[in-house]
Amino acid sequence: MSPGIGVAERGQAAAARPAAAPARAMPAFDPEEARADFPIFARHEAETGRPLIYLDSASSAQKPQAVIDAVAGLYAGGYANIHRGLYELAARADAAFEGARETVRRFLGAPRQDEVVFTRGTTDAINLVARSHLRPLLSAGDEVVVTELEHHSNIVPWQIVCEEAGARVRAAPIDGRGEVDLDAFAGMLGERTRMVAVAHVSNVLGTVVPVAAIARLAHERGAAVLVDGAQAAPHLPLDVGALGCDFYCFSSHKLYGPTGIGVLWGRHELLAAMPPAQGGGDMIRRVSFAGTTFADPPARFEAGTPHIAGAAGLAAAIDYLGSHDPAARAAHEEDLLAHALERLSEVPGLTVVGAPRERVGAISFTLEGVHPHDVAQSLAAEGIAVRAGHHCAQPLMERLGVPATTRASFGLYNTRADADALAAALGRVRALFG
Repeated sequence: MSPGIGVAERGQAAAARPAAAPARAMPAFDPEEARADFPIFARHEAETGRPLIYLDSASSAQKPQAVIDAVAGLYAGGYANIHRGLYELAARADAAFEGARETVRRFLGAPRQDEVVFTRGTTDAINLVARSHLRPLLSAGDEVVVTELEHHSNIVPWQIVCEEAGARVRAAPIDGRGEVDLDAFAGMLGERTRMVAVAHVSNVLGTVVPVAAIARLAHERGAAVLVDGAQAAPHLPLDVGALGCDFYCFSSHKLYGPTGIGVLWGRHELLAAMPPAQGGGDMIRRVSFAGTTFADPPARFEAGTPHIAGAAGLAAAIDYLGSHDPAARAAHEEDLLAHALERLSEVPGLTVVGAPRERVGAISFTLEGVHPHDVAQSLAAEGIAVRAGHHCAQPLMERLGVPATTRASFGLYNTRADADALAAALGRVRALFG
């Protein structure tokens, strides 16, 4: 395994994804106006006297006022437990929670509202599918195929159930650009492949994975397909029907919504065949000491009191995203990414890791002679927030031949000025440690 594989030459920008043609003429997206919707930026500047340059949205995005208001508003004027009360507050809470489920359904282009399961996040959703869908189907010798791009959350749950069954997890390789090698992937699929689980977007390289093509290949072999959409949901238009997957999951907190809630979408016939992962209130039809019968999906997988305010906040986040023209927002993010890559190419000793032809959201890099943690700490001293380490993707770090990287990741509130400040600060870090 050679060091530096997947490393772009300095100055080489990834090819931009094509922007979808807008259905109607709308104003260009203004990131400064969007930034004003997020109170943390003004508050931070008022408290510190300098702007917050937040480049860690792939880890968790900041929250617009609309989301904060939705969560606070539910607690202040419409809170009660759901699915149990016959009084007005309970009816309001029911409406907010199930209304959020419908908002998510539209966001995903899903055909049925009862295919939307609220979870604690992407990790929880993947574990649910691993335990309730896959484990009962696994036998010794079966296989789960992932890729070398995956976050630990899309590796470890499959390893756990495979170890129990005597099955194994295999990783499809990536090429020198940091893209999935589709020919190699197809060659790994066989009659014992039970599940294919892939990230829609790499949390390290920003690589957009050709999910629809992967799903077609997997289904030809009779395997189910789960897509980890945690990094895709804030950036890409989603349509689970067009993607052709069987399960899709994402987290609210990366989508400008609250922490502690996420979504699993699954095809209804698969959800209906799955046993519950947890027992408790609201996931039952009837309980007796002689036995219990379970509710239909999605209630079957939502034991206990859910994150009611979180669902309201997630719906507000989706509505907030929808208030901006998607083509204009995509054009802004495309321009910002290209500008950041160009500016980073000017920093002596900086190497961008990966050169995927379709990249969104994130850029990882190394700085010659400086450990990524020192880079991140030095940037933090200048008010620039980035992430450093293995990014919960240790197998990918091994594949890339690096112990860690520094990652700058972008939200709709980031501007060219943020990228300029990052590049300038990295130049100073390089000089300091040079």
